[in-house]
Amino acid sequence: MAEGLAARGHTPVLIISRKKVDARLVEKYPHLRFERLPGAPLAWDPKGFCRFVGTQTQAFAAGVKLVRSLKPSAVVGFGGFTTAGVIIAGWLFRVPVALHEANRVPGRAIRLMSRLAKRVWLPPGVALPGVKAEKIRPAGLPVRAEITRRDRAAACAALGLDPAFKVIVIFGGSQGAASLNDWARREAAAFAADGVQIYCVTGLGNGEPGVVANPGPGGATVRSVYSSFCDTVADLLSAADLVVGRAGAGTIAECTRCRAPAVLVPYPFAADNHQQANAAYFVEHGGGVLLPQERLGELTATVRGVIFDDAKLAAFRDNLARLDGEHGLDALLDDLDTIRR
Repeated sequence: MAEGLAARGHTPVLIISRKKVDARLVEKYPHLRFERLPGAPLAWDPKGFCRFVGTQTQAFAAGVKLVRSLKPSAVVGFGGFTTAGVIIAGWLFRVPVALHEANRVPGRAIRLMSRLAKRVWLPPGVALPGVKAEKIRPAGLPVRAEITRRDRAAACAALGLDPAFKVIVIFGGSQGAASLNDWARREAAAFAADGVQIYCVTGLGNGEPGVVANPGPGGATVRSVYSSFCDTVADLLSAADLVVGRAGAGTIAECTRCRAPAVLVPYPFAADNHQQANAAYFVEHGGGVLLPQERLGELTATVRGVIFDDAKLAAFRDNLARLDGEHGLDALLDDLDTIRR
């Protein structure tokens, strides 16, 4: 959204957390302005709750300072613990507020802040009880302009993979997924023997990065790559014949844009089980397969049932091309123009 606003002549300021993964990502975008706010997720244990209240108080004070100094035309919140302080500050200073919910189950921050908003963007078919219908517009999650389907051979070369072999990408989101990482390391040799490469994004601090060479068919060497972080998502997903990952809204939007079929294993402890709902929608529209965490023992058989079926993979990609129409940035920016001051 910031890139789209900048292209229209606006000056966006992005509010991010102080998490390590956010700091790593913003290094790629020196042309955009970022402001880091304190914050911690809501927890009900005494220590966690005190930390939440303390950081939210600091974030609100920082939000007030930002709103007073920047005098923004609008404040847009995408949910999470970095949203509330700036949204409340914007509302108090009569700045139009818009909220975007990417998940198919609206999160706590969006639910609580929706009464302060002039606009609430929700995934198609999702409702938010208690919010006036005139506030709501259907919208998908726009992805960065750089994330688009690329030539597979070039994408493989950029990642150090051989385009002659199939590729499974394990993609647990920005934090990684330990159970999927373990599965990737455990199954790599067996997949290599059948000519399948693995590229596993483990998440920062989750295991040692590196490359493992395993024997492949006909005496070939098949590589398995383990990387703690990947900021070339277009290459990663364009190289993938199949993605194995969690079901966050960002992962699904990026897979959709890059036409990457997926076996989704929703994180079972996600708030309101929203990843299950995200995955169900993705599968309903023919983008891949859903496998619950409690059936993780079936993951190898499930993946093998897809990765070697070229007709099934082609059908998934065709379905994703149709689904991609929901993720239009221009419609969001046009709508934002109608409410900003």
